[in-house]
Amino acid sequence: MAKFEADTLSDLRDRKEVRIRTEKHPDSAVVIWLVVTDDEVFVRSFRGTKGRWYRDLATGGPATLEFAGRRLGVQAIPANSPAAIDRASRAYLGKYRSSSYAQAMVQPDVLPTTLRLEPR
Repeated sequence: MAKFEADTLSDLRDRKEVRIRTEKHPDSAVVIWLVVTDDEVFVRSFRGTKGRWYRDLATGGPATLEFAGRRLGVQAIPANSPAAIDRASRAYLGKYRSSSYAQAMVQPDVLPTTLRLEPR
């Protein structure tokens, strides 16, 4: 498993929103939330399986994160481990607790859309 550099993890951990651009739709970036837990980066689709960016990456695939004037190539990998999904849920609730949308990110129909990102 490839790991992000410590500075990148720190920047992502502090960032409330990033943009994601998939190779299938390179001309359109979508704002998403991400969390970092145990030095792993997780994303989820607020729209569940209806989210276009999620459908592009559901079987694993490349994408680009955009934040702080940077572009970071990533590889999406479905997070099938119940422990990883639970860690990501706790991280979403902790990081976004002040948002009225935080609870939506941990609903049962959204949990299967959890993806782990690795650098590429």
